[in-house]
Amino acid sequence: MSTTALKLAMVTVDTDDALGLSNWWRDAFDATVLEENEGWFVVLSLGEGSPLLAFQKVDDPTPGKNRIHLDVVAEDRAATVQKLVDAGATLIAEREMPGMSWVTLADPAGNEFC
Repeated sequence: MSTTALKLAMVTVDTDDALGLSNWWRDAFDATVLEENEGWFVVLSLGEGSPLLAFQKVDDPTPGKNRIHLDVVAEDRAATVQKLVDAGATLIAEREMPGMSWVTLADPAGNEFC
């Protein structure tokens, strides 16, 4: 890797409840909390080799569809989707195109992910 190559280190989500939303994602990923910073900036570790996931408290999160979203994978998609919905996610749509299918959900703060 060249010294100018980028490497993804962290994905940060703006929210009006950084602690609450980070706890939801912590449970979804079975992640470890690295920093809480009194609830205004929470950092999760998803495990070695994965980027960090952070939640930043802001007064006015961007409304509407997020410009960046998480794409996650699971061995048992149906069971994982049900687990996330039971924990507070919203099922947005089940989508399909030739050779590919996915499910779009939103976390409790309305951030979409697939």
